[in-house]
Amino acid sequence: MNRKFAFASTILSSGIALIASMPALAQDAAPQAAAEQPVSAGEIIVTARRREERLQDTPVAVTAVNAAMLENKAAVNIGDLTGSAPNLLITNQNSGAAAANLAIRGLTYADVEKSAEPTVGVVVDGVFIGTSTGQFFDFFDIEQIEVLRGPQGTLFGRNTIGGVINIRRSKPTGEFGGKVEVSYGKFNTLATRAVVNAPLSSDGSVGIKGFYFHNESDGWYRQAQDGSRRGFSNNENFGGALRVAPVGSGFEGILTVEKQVQKYDPVVSNLTRTGEVFCGLIPAEQCNRNNTTDLYTVFGQANVGHYSAPSATLEMNYDAGDVTLTSITGWRKSKENQTQDFDGSSVDLYYVRRLQNYEQWSQEFRAAGKIGSSLDYVVGLYYFKSDYYLAQYSRVFAFAPTVDPLVYDTNPQQVNGSTRSIAAFGDFNWAFADRWRLSFGGRFTRDKKALDNSFGGNLIGAGQDTFKKFTPKVGVDFRPNNQTMIYASWSQGFRSGGFSPRAGTAASASQSYRPEVVDSFEVGSKLELFDRKLQFNVAAFYSKYKNLQQNNTLNCPSCATGNETITSNVGSAKIRGLEFDFTARPSSQLTITGSMGLLDSKFKGFIVGGISPVTGAVVPYDYSKNDLIYNPKMTASLAADYTVPTSFGEVIANLTYRYIGRYDQQISLGPISGDLVNGPIIVNGNDPRVRTDKQGLVDASLSTNFTLAGADAKLTLFGRNLANDRGPTHGFTVGGLWSFGTAREPRTYGATLGVKF
Repeated sequence: MNRKFAFASTILSSGIALIASMPALAQDAAPQAAAEQPVSAGEIIVTARRREERLQDTPVAVTAVNAAMLENKAAVNIGDLTGSAPNLLITNQNSGAAAANLAIRGLTYADVEKSAEPTVGVVVDGVFIGTSTGQFFDFFDIEQIEVLRGPQGTLFGRNTIGGVINIRRSKPTGEFGGKVEVSYGKFNTLATRAVVNAPLSSDGSVGIKGFYFHNESDGWYRQAQDGSRRGFSNNENFGGALRVAPVGSGFEGILTVEKQVQKYDPVVSNLTRTGEVFCGLIPAEQCNRNNTTDLYTVFGQANVGHYSAPSATLEMNYDAGDVTLTSITGWRKSKENQTQDFDGSSVDLYYVRRLQNYEQWSQEFRAAGKIGSSLDYVVGLYYFKSDYYLAQYSRVFAFAPTVDPLVYDTNPQQVNGSTRSIAAFGDFNWAFADRWRLSFGGRFTRDKKALDNSFGGNLIGAGQDTFKKFTPKVGVDFRPNNQTMIYASWSQGFRSGGFSPRAGTAASASQSYRPEVVDSFEVGSKLELFDRKLQFNVAAFYSKYKNLQQNNTLNCPSCATGNETITSNVGSAKIRGLEFDFTARPSSQLTITGSMGLLDSKFKGFIVGGISPVTGAVVPYDYSKNDLIYNPKMTASLAADYTVPTSFGEVIANLTYRYIGRYDQQISLGPISGDLVNGPIIVNGNDPRVRTDKQGLVDASLSTNFTLAGADAKLTLFGRNLANDRGPTHGFTVGGLWSFGTAREPRTYGATLGVKF
């Protein structure tokens, strides 16, 4: 490991030394890469490597979606990207506000606790969102989204071992204009959105943008007792942005201030079965339900969640000619107050109120430029800090549904946590020979984490630890001609260690788990054929995933529920995959896009302690035969956009099919074999109740563009999941006590009227 660190450090220091010698190198002649292709109308420019490049010139597995593509698909939020990019899976996690479960290439962290960062990073206007809460993003005021697959820690900070979803919103234009739209659909879903730009100077160098989004729905669940709708949500997002870019100065500054406010019903469905404790305490018809169509009928008590999240971002860029300097400052704060009936039954068995506060600050400085014609670079420094507080009040076997958990629980769990992180990074491209380019770099990260866990004000345990790692990256690309690029890369990802926020004993609360490390090897090719009417990309990858962090439920006689959930390192995994995507433009009116991702993943050495079903003693359990969570063996999509000119404007039709193979959502106890007395006990797969069935999702939209009172207008009719493919998005079993799940959106449809001026 020391040799690897020394080698990687040498690469990074060599790159920095090259920058230091810029005056000498700038005069040298250098071999050139193949000429970059000119940008054609409608072509996508990406910033996947913190540089503006054509999508097909970027030696990274990336899928880009711009504003026009989102509008044509009638996309609503980040979840609509599922299946659109190979090996990408996004579901909504209803145990937290606007929370997302994100998986790219089989790497995920499906939890709402704020003690650990997401495996897949969501970056909005250059700012990393440090928790899964707040990642389920609205799509209205979006300029472009880039899905970067594989470890991206070198340039995108924090713990992006799975990949990054890079979201860029529109900038203030410095001119008067805007867009307004209203949408109404099934489940009494109403959305109103508006963005207005205005100049603050005569030359447009100072401009302001205001925005307001509102979305509400009654939800798609039915309460069994009275037939009422459950799962409601009411979401507001509003704010403004100020852009200052004096003409000829090379400077641009954008300050964005906003706030998200959400009220919602975090309803869950009952999946408890015979043999679990809660099944003996609830009505028979609420036990042994299926995890597909039955999910849409619920029995539990009313819940409500309140979420308030103000944030601010300041981005400043200065073009000094040879170098561009960038500073991005991000601040985000959230406050949550949520009740939830986790047992999902009509009997008051496990009901909680969770109070949470979270705050993060981040600061990034970077410099980007070229040295002569052969070398370009991005170097920088990054700082991140976060603090959070959790208080959970629980009613366990209370049989007192009218008593607030705040009153009932005199011994609540309280957690305080903090993260302090600093990093230095560099990324370099060197055109070392004709049509050849070498990419290399890395990031050194130092994280310091602390957590304390109390019950009723009495400290159970506390821990503090520091985790540091250098993660290198190296790649090469070759252009045999101007239509073909072939590339290969090796990159390493690092996801910091931490502490278990659900620990119930001193030993568990004070024991840190180690960082995860991923080594990813990738080869790929990007092709432009038939006079650039067809773009076809293919990538193959192999990932070695070490020190996996997994939640495990263990016996805990002193805990209120009789068990505790701890995070620990549980062995390793190997993930192999293939990815394909294409864009075809057979005519100016027709665009066809498609993608496919294939995954093959396997655990190795996944052994943890568990309770023997015979003796009750702690014995080893081997979970190596279980599937990795959120790992469908195949994802695929096929979409067509067809535009027909008319006398009043144009008509645009979109038809999309998305396929997502079955996947599990929790490492859980399925059928067992082996030595049931002394162990090891062999677990032969996850509990089938935490398994999502295969999905075939058909979406369609029909839009008409026309002129209304001198403004550009659009009327869109849309339908999502038209085949009404029903099933789960989330399933969870709780240590032999009970199980619950959530359902995906069934068939829905509606209409949207929008105006641009």
